[in-house]
Amino acid sequence: MPDRTTHSIAHFTAPFVLGGLEGQLPTGDYDIDHDEELIEGMSRLAWRRVATFIHLPARAAKNPPTSQLVAIDYLELETALKRDRENAA
Repeated sequence: MPDRTTHSIAHFTAPFVLGGLEGQLPTGDYDIDHDEELIEGMSRLAWRRVATFIHLPARAAKNPPTSQLVAIDYLELETALKRDRENAA
């Protein structure tokens, strides 16, 4: 089954928390990858998200000693982004 990965950037104006990660993550821009698979048998192309990953640390980190690609819950990410936007307004 064909797969694809789409990329986006999540912008946080305040520290935030995501389940499965220890403590707060700092303000910044984070690269996000979404792994998707093609849904077969549709009359048009349709994709199903099967995994979401966040790149740690944030993009602005200068020469991080290590970097990680961590699986996260997409809905938790969306909730954290919504909360961040509401608090910034």
